[in-house]
Amino acid sequence: MRLDDYDNDINVEDQRGSGGGFGLGGGGGGGLLFGLLPMVAGRFGCGGVVVVLILLAVFGGGLGNILGGGGSAPSVPAGQVAERGTDVRSSCELNGESRNACRVFSSAENTWEKLFAASGQRFQAPKLVFYSGSGRSGCGAAQSAMGPFYCPSDQGIYLDTSFFNELATRFRAQGDFAQDYVVAHEFGHHIQTLLGTSARVSQVQVRGSEREGNAASVRLELQADCYAGVWAAANRDRLEPGDVEEGLTAARAIGDDTLQREATGRVVPDSFTHGTSEQRIKWLRVGLESGDPARCDTFSGAI
Repeated sequence: MRLDDYDNDINVEDQRGSGGGFGLGGGGGGGLLFGLLPMVAGRFGCGGVVVVLILLAVFGGGLGNILGGGGSAPSVPAGQVAERGTDVRSSCELNGESRNACRVFSSAENTWEKLFAASGQRFQAPKLVFYSGSGRSGCGAAQSAMGPFYCPSDQGIYLDTSFFNELATRFRAQGDFAQDYVVAHEFGHHIQTLLGTSARVSQVQVRGSEREGNAASVRLELQADCYAGVWAAANRDRLEPGDVEEGLTAARAIGDDTLQREATGRVVPDSFTHGTSEQRIKWLRVGLESGDPARCDTFSGAI
C-alpha cells in the first residue's frame, strides 16, 4: 500500500529499551496455553492482559513466546518516550516495521478524523506505543505474547513490531497490507471506545455469562475488522495489486476456528472471542466494499 509519510505530530511513545512492565519468563506454559491463542491473538486489550495474568497464576510458568519471536527491535536509549509532536522520527524510523506502522497509524488518524467531522462527531486521536518484549500500559503489563492490543484506559495502541515477523512466518500472512490490517484493526477498537461501543460490551462481559461475554467480544472484534476495511476503502487509491488478498489472508489466519484447529485439532465455538476465519473475512470485505462505518453494525442480526 502506497502511504504518505506519517505526520510529525502523531502521538508516539517508545518503551523499547526502557525495561518497562515485568517478564513472564519463558518456560513450559506456552504449549498448554497456545490452545487459548484466540483469546489473545487479535485485539487483546485489558481483557487480554487479565487473561494472561490469570493463566500465569494457574499454570505457574511463563507464557513463553506464543505470538512473539523473530527478534526484537533495536533498542533506543532507556526510558526514551516520544511526546506528541516531539522526537517522533527517532521512534518511527527505528526500523522498517516501525516506519510502516507510523504511516498506517497517521493515515488512520487522518481518515477517521474526517469521517467523524463529516458526521458531526468529535474525534480524539489515540497514541501509538512501541515496546519490545515487555512494557507497561494503562491496562497493566504489555507482553509480546499478547500481540498488538488496544488499551481503552489510556487510549493506546500497543505494538511489539516483532509480531509482524510471526505473522509472516508462523501464520503465513505476508505483505505490507497484512501488517496494515493489524494496525487498522487496533485503531478500529479506538473508534469503538470513542463511540461507547467498547463500554457497552464490557458491561455484558461483567454482568452476563461467559458465553454471552464471548459472543459480545466476537461482535466487537468483527466490527473492528470492518472498520479496518473502512479505512482501506477511504484510501483505495493507495492500494496496490495483491493488497486486498494479503489482508484477507491475514484475517483468515487469525480466525478462532483456524487457530484452535491448528493448535488442538478441535474447535470449540462457545469459546470464540474474535470470530471464525469466514466471519473475519466477511466483515473486512464489508468495510472494504462499502467504505461506510454504518455498514459495520455487527451487533444487529446474524454475523
